[in-house]
Amino acid sequence: MARIEFEHVHKNFGDTPVLHDVTLSIESGELCVFVGPSGCGKSTLLRMVAGLETVTAGEIRLDGRRANDLPPPERNVAMVFQTYALFPHMTVAQNMGFGLKIRGVAGSVRTAKIAEVSRTLQLDGLLHRRPAQLSGGQRQRVAIGRAMLRDPAVYMFDEPLSNLDAALRIQTRLEIAKLHQLSRRSMIYVTHDQIEAMTLADRIIVLNRGRVEQVGSPMELYDQPANKFVASFIGAPAINLIDAIVTEKGLDIGPGVLVHPGIAAAPGAKVTIGIRPEHLAIARSEGEAAFISQVSLVERLGGETLIYAQAPTGGDLLILKIQGKTNLKAGERIALAVDQTHLHFFGADGNRLS
Repeated sequence: MARIEFEHVHKNFGDTPVLHDVTLSIESGELCVFVGPSGCGKSTLLRMVAGLETVTAGEIRLDGRRANDLPPPERNVAMVFQTYALFPHMTVAQNMGFGLKIRGVAGSVRTAKIAEVSRTLQLDGLLHRRPAQLSGGQRQRVAIGRAMLRDPAVYMFDEPLSNLDAALRIQTRLEIAKLHQLSRRSMIYVTHDQIEAMTLADRIIVLNRGRVEQVGSPMELYDQPANKFVASFIGAPAINLIDAIVTEKGLDIGPGVLVHPGIAAAPGAKVTIGIRPEHLAIARSEGEAAFISQVSLVERLGGETLIYAQAPTGGDLLILKIQGKTNLKAGERIALAVDQTHLHFFGADGNRLS
């Protein structure tokens, strides 16, 4: 296991800065997920830990040892790439054991280790096959097995599920979670999929345009987003955002519509209200209704239903998530109730208001 520290880390490609003053630590044995939109710098940060990219400024430390100038073989890390990176002419067993072979591990020891890992990953019946004879999920498991055989201090995953179909994504995600539980090694997992981040992570690092927006547990980010970007990125379906103006009586979000949050903002200030889809509901009585809306679309998912309705201020549609089924149809008018104990408020700069 290893503790990983980033201290004022910067990265430029030529004259273009891509990472700005990243300072954070990943504790020994922790599964930490870097999440953010494409181009935010998450894979670059991972590759800098592996030694595949240089550090422009700042310092990366592995268990207290400065790693900036260490060659990759001396960092004791194993990387699982998005594109598998398997040798097409080698069998599954040969691919998995190649790292052990070049380190001079005896053949009998290699065979025993390969057999043990292949049983864990349910690959023991495929050891004689070549990559072209495997499904995408099986190839990814071979890549994970190759990393496991190195027995590294740190596992690193660079969007390993992006090439898999939905069912295989879930299956492989479970295998990575089990690997962490069994090995208790430090892990860094890079993804743009916030569902993967929420289900796998001990902690999530949200990146945007090369900067760290927030660090915390999945539910800390969900319940207490530091800003509008994090609130929008974490959560599926996405949070509803409604523009409002502070008045003496509360927040004006439409003709005759007010909520009373008790936030510290002067009258006339512009704020944004964030409402998670599960905190909007169809009002059961006239007194419970916050505003009237019109249904645009109903998505029936079986155990739950998503309802898309017009926002009181126009613009983007609001999303309601309700349990069970509904007979609502597009075009119907509905009264919406808001759970005011779970509202989020953001100022004009996008940051959270206390």
